[in-house]
Amino acid sequence: MKRILMILLILIVAVPLVFMDAQPVRDQVVQTYTSQIGVREATGQNDGLEVEQYLASAGFTKGYAWCAAFVNWVFVQNGIEGPASPAWSPAWFPRDKTYNIKNKDPLPGDLFGIYFKNKGRIAHVGFVDKYNGTTIITVEGNTNEAGSREGDGVYRKRRLTRQVYKFSNWIDDDEDT
Repeated sequence: MKRILMILLILIVAVPLVFMDAQPVRDQVVQTYTSQIGVREATGQNDGLEVEQYLASAGFTKGYAWCAAFVNWVFVQNGIEGPASPAWSPAWFPRDKTYNIKNKDPLPGDLFGIYFKNKGRIAHVGFVDKYNGTTIITVEGNTNEAGSREGDGVYRKRRLTRQVYKFSNWIDDDEDT
């Protein structure tokens, strides 16, 4: 009898654990990029252990700009497939993933892109962490305290929404339901 009760107790505790929903992918993405805040380049030349891991995830080696590679690395860690050219900032904003904030508020884990007139394209990408209408809190790689696109680390930044050219969503929230 004790054995049967022990087995029942184990089943009562274990079975719900097996069938519990895993953490939603969006939450995993947020947890991953947040864990990287504070990473810095080793010599200021787009290098260092973590920076080189970000670049390698996009098929590049040290020395290259890495904001888009950082985005790619975070998504790879969470099983999300990115664009064919993941180190190229504009590639993160295809028509089918891009949206207008007049119709949809950005969610944590969505991407923002900043357009640089001298480049004629989006030349910086990062993660939206929070959005309140006029400002966004971001987490982005290859930036600095001043918000440069050629920075030295992963930072949490506050940016005006009007600075953002485009937003995109690569996370399929339907997979979590």
